[in-house]
Amino acid sequence: MTPTQQTRTYWLEHAWLGTHVEPGVAVEVADGRITAVRTGTETPPPGAETLRGLTLPGLSNAHSHAFHRALRSTVQVGSGTFWTWREVMYATADRLTPETYRALARAVYAEMALAGVTSVGEFHYVHHAPGGTPYADPNAMGEALIEAAADAGIRITLLDTVYLSSGFGQPPNAHQRRFSDGSAQAWAERCSVLKDQDHARIGAAIHSVRAVPADQLATVAQWAEERRAPLHVHLSEQTAENDACREAHGCTPTRLLADHGVLGPRTTGVHNTHLTEEDIALIGGSGTGTCMCPTTERDLADGIGPAVALQRAGSPLSLGSDSHAVIDLLEEARAMELNERLRTRTRGHWTAAALLRAASADGHASLGWDGAGAIEPGALADLTTIALDSVRTAGPLARLGAETAVFAASAADVSHTVVGGRHVVRDGAHSLVPDVPQALADAVEALRG
Repeated sequence: MTPTQQTRTYWLEHAWLGTHVEPGVAVEVADGRITAVRTGTETPPPGAETLRGLTLPGLSNAHSHAFHRALRSTVQVGSGTFWTWREVMYATADRLTPETYRALARAVYAEMALAGVTSVGEFHYVHHAPGGTPYADPNAMGEALIEAAADAGIRITLLDTVYLSSGFGQPPNAHQRRFSDGSAQAWAERCSVLKDQDHARIGAAIHSVRAVPADQLATVAQWAEERRAPLHVHLSEQTAENDACREAHGCTPTRLLADHGVLGPRTTGVHNTHLTEEDIALIGGSGTGTCMCPTTERDLADGIGPAVALQRAGSPLSLGSDSHAVIDLLEEARAMELNERLRTRTRGHWTAAALLRAASADGHASLGWDGAGAIEPGALADLTTIALDSVRTAGPLARLGAETAVFAASAADVSHTVVGGRHVVRDGAHSLVPDVPQALADAVEALRG
């Protein structure tokens, strides 16, 4: 995917401009960025492409494990916990190759585009062949994901992940050997070969404090700092991990990360579910972001994180679909608010505007795509249009379009997705992947044991 070089104009029937819905907006685009926004344009200018409905800034899926899409429905049979679910996940990971992963990720990222997602943060840890032997190209799996995003027409931040142990002081198990580079330094040498592209950014990730020994955390943090790259980490998703960290180090995972220089404005903690008051203060005070993944957190029975307290403490919120139980950023935004309503028995913790910001601008920022997430001159020309005439969205006044999008619409209501000025989804059809359902079915079937 390369930015659209020609100048073009999109006419938005209704546009969300961050604070309000504006009818009749003409957006001019050149070289992949918005060059002008003209309000009060009652009819489409000559030659303009019309986007009917409510157009938002492109949505950002800040936390993805693309291969987990192959688990959809399969893991809903029977009962268990995160830890039993993980065994099914490992079995799927064992069957991935660069070729099958590219095919699956292409279909998954196309599904994201159909859901209005214009950038994805791929938390990538399946690096090597089963058993841990590197491929001839040590970054074959990561390159497959970068190519898959280009195939599907969306932006990607490849969060290349350090994963060295199965638990505190424990070597990787048989499944995890293909995740491990042996040391953080070896990871850094491999990862440094990866390069940014027009549609791709290279970031770093610490899988978790249980998977990266404490004495190697600083190596990862330094790599990201030197490159001013985003750094993500699974943080306190499970109480068992918190307990094991206290036993091994005498502190919480958040304190361990803070003591080794991991927290900061370019860092995002994913989940941040089971935190102490001190943890919340450390995260917020350092400007570390929080990526909530409500549909996965509820699917895995992880719990409800303290998102309100984290944001009040200074932690920007973003959203991700994580295991892809569903791919629907509107549902992630809605679930964050509704989960909090259930927990507190009060309503209105976030406005629709705040939830849309988490699903767009703050998500893009957490992935290193500064200048995305707004319909304004200079911003990346990434747009998502929600139909306002479906059975879910018909009826409310257009000026309540943000509330309609967050609290009533779903991914099925996305009619257009524009990435860098390029019309990737038009009238609900993907322009690059003609039959996304079949592509998904074929890719998942190829991974069945």
